[in-house]
Amino acid sequence: MSQTYLTTEELSSRIKYDARTIRERLKDSVLLEGIHYFRPFGGRKILYIWEKIEEDMIRGLSVDSLIASIQ
Repeated sequence: MSQTYLTTEELSSRIKYDARTIRERLKDSVLLEGIHYFRPFGGRKILYIWEKIEEDMIRGLSVDSLIASIQ
């Protein structure tokens, strides 16, 4: 399965949220490391996984969907 990796700025343009809002309010509360984003090579740069984010936006984020994503 091919995945689309986006920077914060690219994600910002797709979901129409300011990049600062993504970094300060969504990351680690709605967008979770290991599910919606990762840090390649253990660095500081963050890449978001578009397909996971889009899926959760469409179906709505719930505790059940988070648990299912982890398993």
